[in-house]
Amino acid sequence: MNPFLIDCIGYGGLVINLYSMSTKGEYKLRLISLIANVIYILYGALIIATPIIVGCTIAVFLHGYHLRRLNIKKNIND
Repeated sequence: MNPFLIDCIGYGGLVINLYSMSTKGEYKLRLISLIANVIYILYGALIIATPIIVGCTIAVFLHGYHLRRLNIKKNIND
């Protein structure tokens, strides 16, 4: 794959991750961060960077867990 395209994927993940930090509310922050981490996993696979893949996979599971917890909490309060 074209190195420029690979870099664009990495920078795309970075931009999405930075955007997530500017959002209001834990749910939105975690959802957007989860999406950014999935892109980072793709980027890590393309550049064969195991630490990025492992770290972002853990982050995806953590964000997913907390998103689920927030949904359950919201449903209980409704």
